[in-house]
Amino acid sequence: METVNTTERLKGLRDLMKKNKLDVYIVPSEDGHQSEYIAPCDARREQICGFSGSAGTAVVTLDKAALATDGRYFNQASKQLDSNWELLKQGLEDVPTWQEWTADQSEGSKTVGVDPTVITAPDARNLEGKIKKKGGAALVGVKTNLVDVIWGDKRPPRPKEKVKVLPMKFAGKKFEDKIDDLRKELEKKKSAGLIVSMLDEVAWLYNLRGNDIPYNPVFFSYAIVTPGAATLYVDSEKVGPDVKSHLGDKVQLRPYHAILEDVKMMSLKPGLRKFMISTKASWALSLELGGEEKVEELRSPVGDAKAIKNETELEGMRACHVRDGAALSEYFAWLEEELVEKGTKLDEVQAADKLEQIRSQNQHFVGLSFDTISSTGANAAVIHYKPEPKSCSVIDPKAVYLCDSGAQYLDGTTDTTRTIHFSVPTAMERKSYTLVLKGVIALDTIIFPKGTSGFALDSLARQFLWSHGLDYRHGTGHGVGSYLNVHEGPIGVGTRIQYSEVPLSTGNVLSDEPGYYEDGKFGIRIENIIMCKEVETEHRFGDKPYLGFEHATMVPYCRKLIDVELLTPKEREWVNEYHKEILEKTKGLVDKEKRTMKWLERECAEL
Repeated sequence: METVNTTERLKGLRDLMKKNKLDVYIVPSEDGHQSEYIAPCDARREQICGFSGSAGTAVVTLDKAALATDGRYFNQASKQLDSNWELLKQGLEDVPTWQEWTADQSEGSKTVGVDPTVITAPDARNLEGKIKKKGGAALVGVKTNLVDVIWGDKRPPRPKEKVKVLPMKFAGKKFEDKIDDLRKELEKKKSAGLIVSMLDEVAWLYNLRGNDIPYNPVFFSYAIVTPGAATLYVDSEKVGPDVKSHLGDKVQLRPYHAILEDVKMMSLKPGLRKFMISTKASWALSLELGGEEKVEELRSPVGDAKAIKNETELEGMRACHVRDGAALSEYFAWLEEELVEKGTKLDEVQAADKLEQIRSQNQHFVGLSFDTISSTGANAAVIHYKPEPKSCSVIDPKAVYLCDSGAQYLDGTTDTTRTIHFSVPTAMERKSYTLVLKGVIALDTIIFPKGTSGFALDSLARQFLWSHGLDYRHGTGHGVGSYLNVHEGPIGVGTRIQYSEVPLSTGNVLSDEPGYYEDGKFGIRIENIIMCKEVETEHRFGDKPYLGFEHATMVPYCRKLIDVELLTPKEREWVNEYHKEILEKTKGLVDKEKRTMKWLERECAEL
């Protein structure tokens, strides 16, 4: 992670700001669809400040520059930002949010600008209110993105990958039925229609997949569904005969860039009911529809429906995690042999490449679901560490090794973290690992009434760390897509306020991933994928169904890092039963690999 010199970039941006009569300019991380992971052509925030993490907002004035990011990236940002930038560590006491910092800079009737396609309408309104309160002039939507201008011909081209049809044997439900369900929602709301702007929602709705964003099988698109029509906005060169045949005459195709013009024309029709848009839709979409008084903003009903997996999707998740678990066991067995028995010098990237090569042999493999976090020693304390060729570390067999990785399969998406040790861990490493493991078990085994949110469950995973005055600066769990985005809303387990708004439901798929990190020393994280299900209970207070979790991940924990004395008898029994399940489900895929089978039997032996 090298520091990037941004002096010339900032000078170019400030010259453009002066030409556009702007005093402050905001550069968010997201693209026009509020995507967490973006195509290289949309990496504007990284381009202007040099910070490459997935979350953060850059704010530039005529004489200052600030980058705001969360606790996952404090370490990384401090290494990548040069002296032109101030790091705003979001969530720490007395540190302003980027919105507050922006409003402070607007004092004295200064004008703030932003590309309206990369900020949501609610966020724009909230920010404008803060600006006005501080005595700023206005928040202005600047249609030409200023970073794109200074990026010039060095900006990567927009992707032109073909869209693919996801067969019914993986989707589990016809797109026509999904649209019918959505139209019932439109009728309930007495709405003119829904504009779908999130890329994974469009892909899921039409049972299509793409390859426009690395690791995310989505394509640049919008959708509009009304009581009488369904439209897909996508570049024509992406659509082949198979997609046209799949959609038939039930879906109208329009050019991707026609969306803003079309919604503006629709908004001018007299007597038309309000359109629904997601609270994550862009400010630009809202403005073209006539502003907040002409639209109904809500949590997307498509996103809610997508988060509840059907039986085909759930079975696919079970199956792909067994294959993926076998691949990870093969990888860890190989890595141990290379480092310990052969004394091979392997760096973090070489190891990650080997894992990808092993995974790629699996049935239905499409690609990775995110950059593999292959991290040794102190690098494991960088929560979203990304090893780079030539600058990464050689794996130290006497230090903690943390591997957070996942894959995209036609039948599901995986995301697994295991922290392992090849030698003799310290007492603190064992203690930390076991406290994290106890948190994993607590969330995995909890039974709760229907209507409970992930916000309410977060402390279950933190309680054991808290009792020792320890904690971690990231959420405990995120939703996971089905051959879609590895991070999927609207559900999750954590302290984000939005996690309190959506109760968990049968069919939800989430991660369970507490951790602990000591900067400059080591990092611990354990991550399983869990699936929400209804469970039988002795009583049924309030006549409510009760829910629990089924774990899908099939990779053993590191025996060397478990301090059995810190486990209760019940927790110990849980670990033993889990390891029996792993061995039973994955051994048929690795029994011809003597090295892997030996490693698996050793790691799955009773505690």
